[in-house]
Amino acid sequence: MGAVEISGLNKLIYKLEKCKDLGPVKTVVRQNGVEMQNSMTRHAESAFTKGYATGTTARSITGHSIDGGLGYEAQPTTHYSPYLEYGTRFMEAEPFVKPAFNEQKEKFISDMKKLVGD
Repeated sequence: MGAVEISGLNKLIYKLEKCKDLGPVKTVVRQNGVEMQNSMTRHAESAFTKGYATGTTARSITGHSIDGGLGYEAQPTTHYSPYLEYGTRFMEAEPFVKPAFNEQKEKFISDMKKLVGD
């Protein structure tokens, strides 16, 4: 039988060892989560122009790490925030969550690519 030779294992082992530590990943996830939470608050403070606005929804936005630091959850806690985000048959939507998410997702992807490298 012929011998099988595998080349490039050293690079693979190095890359796997480098990616084994999830600390930097958790840092990127948390940093981007906090930035998205802040963006949601800014959008909520400026988006509600069609009716009575007191700033309660903006103040209600909270966030925290989930899944052992591999995720981040930011959300408003006012019971009526879905009506603001999506609208109703009586009022137009005044989204503040989706715009913040769309702004942050590109930066998050870029940060993760920088972290992982080639």
